[in-house]
Formats: sequence, C-alpha cells, structure tokens
Amino acid sequence: MHVSILDLSPVTTGGSGTAALRNSIDLARLADRLGYTRYWVAEHHNLPSVASSAPDIMIGQIAAATARIRVGSGGVMLPNHAPLTVAERFHTLEALFPGRIDLGIGRAPGTDPITSVALRRRQDIRDDDDFLERFQELMLIEARGFPDGHPFRNIRAMPADVALPPVYLLGSSGYSAELAAAIGAGFAFAHHFATHDAVDAMTSYRNRFRPSAALAHPHAILGVAAVCADTQAEADRLATTIDLNFLRRSKGEYLPLASPEEADAYPYSAADRERIRHNRGRVFTGTAETVRARLDPLLAATKADEVMVTTMIYDHAARRHSYELLAQAFGSAGAARAEPAAAGA
Repeated sequence: MHVSILDLSPVTTGGSGTAALRNSIDLARLADRLGYTRYWVAEHHNLPSVASSAPDIMIGQIAAATARIRVGSGGVMLPNHAPLTVAERFHTLEALFPGRIDLGIGRAPGTDPITSVALRRRQDIRDDDDFLERFQELMLIEARGFPDGHPFRNIRAMPADVALPPVYLLGSSGYSAELAAAIGAGFAFAHHFATHDAVDAMTSYRNRFRPSAALAHPHAILGVAAVCADTQAEADRLATTIDLNFLRRSKGEYLPLASPEEADAYPYSAADRERIRHNRGRVFTGTAETVRARLDPLLAATKADEVMVTTMIYDHAARRHSYELLAQAFGSAGAARAEPAAAGA
C-alpha cells in the first residue's frame, strides 16, 4: 500500500502562518526520509486555520528541500485560475524537478463565495459551474488540440520542452470519479470530509476507467484523516483539536486550530457532542496498530491503490510523531516509490 500525506499547513491558536508554512517544509523533509510516496499541499483561501493558499509556490519550496518524494497539489482549485496559468506553472515545476511533480485539480473554489469572487474578479465570472470548460481548455492547451482557426491554436505552455505532470482529479462526490475515469486520469477521494460513499465513488472510477496516453491503469487515492500516538488515550486527546475545528466550521466559525486544552474547556452542548461523535466515525485515531487495523477494511473495500493521510492537530511535534508511527504501521512506506504504469509500459 502506497502511503502519502496531504498537508494544509495548519495555523494554531497563538501560532502564525509563517510558522505553519515552515512546519510544512519540516514535515515534508521527514516524510521524504520516512519513504512516503507523495506530499500534497492544499489550496484554501481566507481561512484562519489554513496557511496553504498558494500550492504551486509551496510545491517548489518543498521539492527543493527534499530529495525523492513526489510533491503535488491537493489540489489546485481550477475555478480560481486561468488554465494557461496552471499549465505554465506546472510545466515550470516539472522542468525544475523532473519526475517528482503531481497536478491534483479540484472543482471547488476552496473558500467562501465572496472570496471566490475576489479571486476571479479579473476573469469571466459566471453563475454556472464552468469547471469542465476550464479543465477541457487546460487539456487542449497541453495536447495542442485546438482546431485550425481557433484563437488558442498556437498557444503553448512554456517551457514547452516538458510535459504537464501527471493529472489527478480530486473529489468528494461521484462527479469527479466519473470524469477522471472518462479521461484516463488519476483520482483522489476526500473521505475525510465527504458525505458521498467512498466505496461507491472509487468503485465507479475503477469500473469506468478508460486507459489514456498518460495512464494505462486506474490509480485511486483514498484521502483520510488520522491521528497516531503511543496510546489510544493520547491519540484521542490530540484529536480533540479536530473535533472542535469540525464543530466550529459547521457553525460558520473559522478560527485557528485550538489546543487540546482549549478544546477540553469548550462549552459543548449535547447536540455538539453528538455531531462530534458522528464525525469521529471517519477520523482514524489510536496506536499505529489500531489505526492500521481500522483502515485496512476501508482500503480493501475501496480497492485503493494508495492512502493519503491528513493530520490536522495542534502540536507540530505530535504531528511529526503521528506520521512516524503511521510509516511504521504500514511498513511499506519506505518502498512506496513506484508510479502507476504509463500506457504502453
């Protein structure tokens, strides 16, 4: 089982965005040494708990600070960007770090509606969902597939002597699974916040997959939230940060990540505790052995090729230790280097 990391560069109470970004580079170095397959950074905007707003910049910084781990976006939120801009930035990254970059693409803006408008105000803002149109434009630019006479026919993403990195579509519903299958791209499912059934989405992707020039066989990544510690009690204590963050966001409150002590002192109502209890069903906590035992049935049911773990907890040292324990639990992390076979391989 390939094991990877999704990082949002969490900002904590009393901490700073600067520290959060530096912690991400520190964690990526650790992941590189531990043998994780890839390290993806997210794109979110106007969220006090998330410092990761510019994935392409962070990818370059992390790739420069590491030696072998693949580095990518989890993901670039395509509604916020001109397709040519995305193509050029990822051509540049691929030229600088050949064979180590991934382009994960998301359909949502990664923010609230007003901030989304601010991100797009110099673009053609429309009320309808234009993700598919933007994605098709990105793919046509890369393939130079615009017909004769089209104004974009002669546009090439520079540097033109490298190809776009492997493309993965991100999703929390069945839509991205079907699209990824139709175009022969990789697929990453966000189990950690999705309401859609992970087994359904990933089975649909695998069953409908059509081989492409980029990918001969389906490659499905299951994104999960997990916290590992030396004891179950310590893991559950660390995860109270996740509990309070989830509860606050469900109420429209966006604050830096609270410490376990702050979470313990929060005045939860009975309804709050029930919400948290329900959400804990999709947060994998415990010792390394416990987390692995809980994850294995889901990985088997979804037939995931890879598990990508996000650990949004308060203490950076505890987060590092969680990923150390997780690598030990899977054992294969150090050997998880192989990429999906390309068509014709």
